[in-house]
Amino acid sequence: KGRLFIPAELRKDLGNEIICARGIEKCLYIYPNDEWIKIVDKLNTLSFTKKTNREFSRMFLSGAYKRQIDNKGRINVDSVLIDYSGLKKECIIIGVGQRIEIWDKDEWNKYYNERQSILEEISEEIEFDI
Repeated sequence: KGRLFIPAELRKDLGNEIICARGIEKCLYIYPNDEWIKIVDKLNTLSFTKKTNREFSRMFLSGAYKRQIDNKGRINVDSVLIDYSGLKKECIIIGVGQRIEIWDKDEWNKYYNERQSILEEISEEIEFDI
């Protein structure tokens, strides 16, 4: 039906108004409105004369929809985003820093299983102390 329940522990930092957008991989991103404004501001600093900047901004921003979280903790997800992400009946909702990602359950399992074995390898490329 295009409605998605956001768990309370993830919902508490979102506020009532959120942005639901196409993710980089085959998932959806949900941002609190203030975080979305920061992203748009950063995108606005990119040079519009570079084709890749224009294309990324165009595709990323055109797939973003402002939504309200209803009193039952649900949002309406547009059919365009459902089609893009391949969401079916079951989905996985994960917190990733300042955003939430929504994955079709089968897509997430495939993604996770493919990358789980290379976590150590990926961690070598990340430069920060924990």
